[in-house]
Amino acid sequence: MASLRDPSLTGPRAELHGHGLILRPWDAGSGSDVGTWLRGMRDPEFRRWNTPLRLVTDRASARESLRARAQSATEGTSVSFRVADERTGEALGHIGVNEIKYHLKVARVGYWVLPEARGRGVATGALLLAADWAFAQLGLHRLELDHAVGHDASCRIAQRCGFAYEGTLRGAVFQEGRHDAFRDAHLHARLATDPPPTAP
Repeated sequence: MASLRDPSLTGPRAELHGHGLILRPWDAGSGSDVGTWLRGMRDPEFRRWNTPLRLVTDRASARESLRARAQSATEGTSVSFRVADERTGEALGHIGVNEIKYHLKVARVGYWVLPEARGRGVATGALLLAADWAFAQLGLHRLELDHAVGHDASCRIAQRCGFAYEGTLRGAVFQEGRHDAFRDAHLHARLATDPPPTAP
């Protein structure tokens, strides 16, 4: 059963527990967090499907990226969580509630999982936790998730977590490794009023 350690924590200090996971904010001052973030952002499978505006290529750029995320959390525009095994503390990946628009009660979610943690239900558990938190603690009505067409694993995770497929967005995301070419994306969304998903 998913739970919040303290339901009053809705901003950059939020810490979530459930599904065998612990989600806590990334710490730009932690060498371990910086190293994990760098590994995740440089992972070939991550780069196959994602092309960030600012590439993370070394520890300095990884630390700067985490500082920017911490600033966004302070401003209330996004919250980024380090996903770890609740029992061992082993880092497993990342999930973010991004582009929060309180006036529209909508946000976008994105995630990645480290290579050694794939196939263990990490993304599913983290997405369920983050979505429940966003609806209950941020008061959001709609969460959107998109992924490049062809990323079938992400499609299955989204649907398993109650994010219904809504259509194809033409030319919505960058091509792999490029900022001058685009590819289509699938759009999924979940509403606070949707029936809860049956995923564990």
